[in-house]
Amino acid sequence: MSVIKRKKYWAVLLTVCFSILLSACAAGSPEVSKDIFAMDTFMNIRAYGENADEAVERCVQEIERLEKLFDAQDPKSEISGLNREKTMKVSADTADIISRAREVSTITDGAFDITVYPIVKEWGFTSGEYRIPDRDAIEALLENTGQDRIVVGSAGEIPDEKEVLIQMPENFEIGLGGIAKGYTSDRLMEIFREEGISSGIVSLGGNVAACGTKPDGRPWKVAIENPDTDKKIKALKNAEYIGVVEVSDKSVITSGGYERFFEKDGVRYHHIIDPKTGSPADSGLISVSIISGDGCLADGLSTALFVMGKEKALQCWSEHKSMFDCILVESDGSVTITEGLKNSFSSDLPYEIYR
Repeated sequence: MSVIKRKKYWAVLLTVCFSILLSACAAGSPEVSKDIFAMDTFMNIRAYGENADEAVERCVQEIERLEKLFDAQDPKSEISGLNREKTMKVSADTADIISRAREVSTITDGAFDITVYPIVKEWGFTSGEYRIPDRDAIEALLENTGQDRIVVGSAGEIPDEKEVLIQMPENFEIGLGGIAKGYTSDRLMEIFREEGISSGIVSLGGNVAACGTKPDGRPWKVAIENPDTDKKIKALKNAEYIGVVEVSDKSVITSGGYERFFEKDGVRYHHIIDPKTGSPADSGLISVSIISGDGCLADGLSTALFVMGKEKALQCWSEHKSMFDCILVESDGSVTITEGLKNSFSSDLPYEIYR
């Protein structure tokens, strides 16, 4: 009999939350920190300064507000409504995140695609009832994918209207799991700035966003988790982390096949679906971390570059290096970082700098 298992996803994400390396708070800088569970993950919001308490509370409210809009499994959400109706007016936030998802798709030649949601469901990754779908079923579902077939807005419509018309073909459904937390982290950084917070950090599962520097003026240090959770890769076997990256006013977002998966007949099937095949991506990468001042972009790119594989991922970086940097971990344990990180990344492991 086949054995199917699921990694305890919450434990992995909780480890990521606590992998943020924090130093002692500087004297005279009040600290406010709050843990919540939202968007199917553990989150921590931490802020320093006179308005820290109000900033953190506003962040919690914003997370809850956006979750109610974006959760495809909540029948009352706008995304669920859109999946049912195919054509409807949605809030500016929902229209904006769909537009941002299309931008990431364009940059990555379709490697990121929110319309693969029905395929994610077919594999059982939304329900936990895992299965290997029939290939004919996958091919049929692939016929109804493609973000370029979603129409955002209509002629004469003002982009920042309170409501924007979205139109999708019949049989289309979308899911925002690969970009919603990045979009949310950007909103939280906006709230920090509005409240005058110059030092703060949020961890939304594997998504970390830093506001300014630590209270003592030094950069935040964020650890990149070792994706070899089973300790099977010789090069990574004794490493607690891949390395540490120092950031200020940037997001660090990691995607990997170790986050959510099941096994059958000795084969592991993870949740990151290749939009071209409808199956879990098999690109030779096991972890991708994106470092960028744009958290929404970073979230989508971490998934897309994982799907693309090392060669295409580095080509994408070469074409858009002003927008992001990345850390790539291959299945043999090899680590590659892009040139923009050469002065901010440190590791006990050997790594290559791509220029």
